[in-house]
Amino acid sequence: MIRQTIEDKLFQAFSPSHLDVQNESYRHNVAAGSESHFKVIIVSEQFVNQRFLARHRAIYSTLSAELAGGVHALALHTYTPKEWAGLQDTVLSSPDCRGAGLIA
Repeated sequence: MIRQTIEDKLFQAFSPSHLDVQNESYRHNVAAGSESHFKVIIVSEQFVNQRFLARHRAIYSTLSAELAGGVHALALHTYTPKEWAGLQDTVLSSPDCRGAGLIA
């Protein structure tokens, strides 16, 4: 449900040519079925001439409700179509969780 909301909001805000929203909660110490850790790979013309920080801020702004309401981690991979073309055979990994919100 949260994954779909993230996807819908990013499609609406950025009209991406590629979007992959992955729920990576299973890789962390959270309850089964959690939607708290996500990786987003997004390719958009809107990122042309934007630094990564500006791209990330735009996404954080778009997803502010989700970030305030339960999304603990959001690994962002933001690209222009030209940047993305050079990464087609690259595996984009997310960083390990540092332990916040762990379930005992």
